[in-house]
Amino acid sequence: MSPKCNLIIDSCCDLPFDIVDRSGVALVNFTYHDADGDHTDDLWQSEDMRTFYDKMRKGSTPTTSCVSPTLMREAFERAAKSGIPTVYLCFSSGLSSHHEGVCATLEDVLAAHGPADVRIVDTHLASTGEALLVFEALRKREEGFTADEMVEWATEAQYMVQTYFMVDNLDALNHGGRIPKGIAFAGTKLNVKPILAFNLDGGLAIAGAARGRNKALRILAEKFRDDVDAQLPSTVCMGHADCEKDMLRLKSLLHEDGRPLQIVPHLIGPVIGSHVGPGMVSISFWGHDRRK
Repeated sequence: MSPKCNLIIDSCCDLPFDIVDRSGVALVNFTYHDADGDHTDDLWQSEDMRTFYDKMRKGSTPTTSCVSPTLMREAFERAAKSGIPTVYLCFSSGLSSHHEGVCATLEDVLAAHGPADVRIVDTHLASTGEALLVFEALRKREEGFTADEMVEWATEAQYMVQTYFMVDNLDALNHGGRIPKGIAFAGTKLNVKPILAFNLDGGLAIAGAARGRNKALRILAEKFRDDVDAQLPSTVCMGHADCEKDMLRLKSLLHEDGRPLQIVPHLIGPVIGSHVGPGMVSISFWGHDRRK
């Protein structure tokens, strides 16, 4: 079935490039900056993951920037000129000003070029959670979803995306202002690994804690068993920031009950990685409505 709408996605979905590299799907790239200069988050095509996280282990504190207005304008102009209805599945407004900026850019493009069917959905998700939503959206597009259907589906489906992750320490999140300083201090001093999740507004929330990484991995597996909805797709996205062994350990824990799963592994990209640091393990799956 021929697709009836196109998609724009951003690099904060952290999916492997070969999954998103397809006709009718435009990728827009966030950027990051370190002592070596400015870089494009291109889903690890131009930088080695291990090198990036090793630099953070040695004290590098990279900063990040939204997709440039020029690149967003060009993406929206191409979509408008294509004549094909297009939906942008956008990185969470709860973590960045990016969504606000792209809405303004789209308004400018439509004012300059006239009416066009280009729309933006705030996913209120990032990284592994955004990956799960985008992965399913790619399938829906291939099934023939119209732009109307895609917007309606994505607006509702985001609340069925359950995402939990742990980090090795809270320094990077604290540095980026994503969590209160008191939580970061306590977590570091007590060797507590907080379990984090997304709230309904797309910001971060504490969902639990564990003493040490092994216990934290078991809690992630327990969260999956508690919150998964067997009536929804069995896809599970799992990400790691240069700690593949931990991700594989989590994968084995999920398989202990024999449930058939479609595991989609991915690497935490440099923009998200700049804020979580090396050692993050994340899981996202289709579960119960988070609004209830």
